[in-house]
Amino acid sequence: MPSSVPTFDDLIARCTTAVHLEMRDFYAVDYESGPFADWRTGFRHDPADRASWWRPWLDVIQDAVSRGAVVRRARIVSEPVSEYTQFLYDGTFTNIAAGEQVRWLPRRQASDIALPGNDFWLFDDQWVHWNHFAGDGSSLGEEITDAPTSAKLCSEAFRTVWSRASPHDQYSIH
Repeated sequence: MPSSVPTFDDLIARCTTAVHLEMRDFYAVDYESGPFADWRTGFRHDPADRASWWRPWLDVIQDAVSRGAVVRRARIVSEPVSEYTQFLYDGTFTNIAAGEQVRWLPRRQASDIALPGNDFWLFDDQWVHWNHFAGDGSSLGEEITDAPTSAKLCSEAFRTVWSRASPHDQYSIH
């Protein structure tokens, strides 16, 4: 990657807005395999025991929000939801505690939205951080671009999803 392309860490550290769109019903990323397995056997984070669930990622979000950045995440989900989506839902209070705004949109309500082919982060309506996944949910890496057509597609898609989606505290798992 050329040095003129910022890293994800650079982007999140200096942005004023960061939006994240997730569109998969299952992710098999290594850093979640243990927590998902634990959740499947009945483990649930205790919201009152912040030290037990706070992790470096939440520090990154809290730092961005504390310096004035707005961080929003929207999830397009199939209903009834997958077991993995239920896992995400149960842990979303941690994202909110860090300062993220999170909304949920049933996939049926997204049928007429022009969506990109991959999950993404969009920073300041300029930089797109694509997340590429294999069919089994494993990560195939990232790609960062400031291509105007990509940024415009992601911005418009996210704006439409966000306007239709329900805030986390108003969304019920089906």
